[in-house]
Amino acid sequence: MTAPLTTTNPGAPEPGLAAGTGAAPAPTTPGGRFSAGLATTPGRLALATTVAVVACLLLGVTGFLAGNGQSAALRDAQGDAAQLVGTQELRNDLVSADATATNAFLVGGLEPAEARDRYENSLSEAAQAVPSLAATARGEGEAADLAAVSDAVQRYAGLVESARANNRQGFPVGAAYLDQASSALRDEVLPTIDEVAVSTSQRVDADMGSVSLAQALLLLVLLSLVALGAVQLWLARRTHRVLNTGLAAASVALLVGGVFASAAVLGGNGVARSVASGPYAATVATSEALSLATDAKSMESFTLIKRGSGEEFEESYQTSVAGARELLGEAEQATAGGDSGAEPVALLEAWDEKHTEIRELDDGGDWDGAVAAATSRGDDSAGAAFTAFSDRAHAEVEATSKDAFDRLGSAATTAQVAAWIALVLGVAGAVAAAAGMNVRLKEYR
Repeated sequence: MTAPLTTTNPGAPEPGLAAGTGAAPAPTTPGGRFSAGLATTPGRLALATTVAVVACLLLGVTGFLAGNGQSAALRDAQGDAAQLVGTQELRNDLVSADATATNAFLVGGLEPAEARDRYENSLSEAAQAVPSLAATARGEGEAADLAAVSDAVQRYAGLVESARANNRQGFPVGAAYLDQASSALRDEVLPTIDEVAVSTSQRVDADMGSVSLAQALLLLVLLSLVALGAVQLWLARRTHRVLNTGLAAASVALLVGGVFASAAVLGGNGVARSVASGPYAATVATSEALSLATDAKSMESFTLIKRGSGEEFEESYQTSVAGARELLGEAEQATAGGDSGAEPVALLEAWDEKHTEIRELDDGGDWDGAVAAATSRGDDSAGAAFTAFSDRAHAEVEATSKDAFDRLGSAATTAQVAAWIALVLGVAGAVAAAAGMNVRLKEYR
């Protein structure tokens, strides 16, 4: 039986082969579809639209992160600087109380009511400052350290009261109690406060460093502007149309947002640097100088209390005054050599001259005259000279610290506002860019 014949068309492709190729059709892949899409003008327009929208959003987000991050760093610097100043003021209150107590001890019997009031006010301010400083402490262990300071201050106050009670009755043991109280203050309380101050100062430095880090994000802001400009240039060449309303609006939005964000971030960094080297540095230096000078005032009294055996206290006095003089010089430089730094230095020198007169009386054998000069509150006395210096130094600390806090706070607010402006304009630019590119895409549909 003969097999049936099949009719074939010599020109037809074999089954399973692509016509005219003699090979099976290549499978379609995502990469292939993407490449094929880019080969067409609508595909390229869609890609350009994506680039423009992403560029706008990138600027908005990076501008927001840069401004918001810098604002937070400035707020942290402001808070930690206030914490440091408060810690130094706590130290000043305590050494002031001690200086008043030792000076009043020289009078013998019942000390003057004015001296007693100054002592109690200084101790009361210190006692009130400890809980608030502990509540706002951010460093590890600082709250516990300040709590220990509170307990030690109470012991110090108890020893001072014992010294006063014995001194009123003329018992020599009163001097021993006063010496013990002062030693407890300098061996237990002040070193702990200094440790807290050091850790807080390190945080302020770290905060100031964080302020400058936000500038790195400005590179992305610049990249966004460049990307959007490249899209507009490509579109103008492709379509032979110079202006696209949507892209023009997006460009304006991005330019304004970029300028706001850049100006705020760069300006905030400049403020942080100028504050750190200016009013903040002056505040810290003046406060430390006041603390050293007040401690020297205590040493002046102890030199007389020891009656001929107080050489080490006089040496401590000279060391403290020299340190205070140097710090006030630094404060003068930080305030650009203005009168704010020169006047405290002059007042410190005036008090030191009065101290020299006291030492000349004591070294000349007139101990009673030296005590009278050290405890006098007359207008031309050593006490009045020290009060003038102390009041002026306190005023300088208050003025420079307020200047520093206000400038940091203003810069933080500006950075925060610029962050939201950048974000809003970035989103608005993305919408405008998408709308403008969509007009060109419709021409190919």
